[in-house]
Amino acid sequence: MSTDPSCHTHGYIDEKQRYLSRLKRIEGQTRGIHRMIDEEQYCIDILTQIAAVNSALKNVAYGLLDDHLAHCVKEAAELGGDDLDLKLKEVSDAIARFSKT
Repeated sequence: MSTDPSCHTHGYIDEKQRYLSRLKRIEGQTRGIHRMIDEEQYCIDILTQIAAVNSALKNVAYGLLDDHLAHCVKEAAELGGDDLDLKLKEVSDAIARFSKT
């Protein structure tokens, strides 16, 4: 896990509790999928739940990306310099990773 000292507070900090609540709900859904398989439930029902978890995780990721743009990238743009190029590269790389999923 990387840390970025140039972004003093993380963009998601104001929404931290909301993100933690969403992740806890996703964790519960994942445990539910485990239980469904253990109980040998119908394949399509399990796949439906997996799709729901994937969608929920993507929504968390997009929210974090939006917070990063609104906070860290904006701050780098206001300060100018090479840090902006680094932040834009980070965002571009993150978007590329999401497009592969």
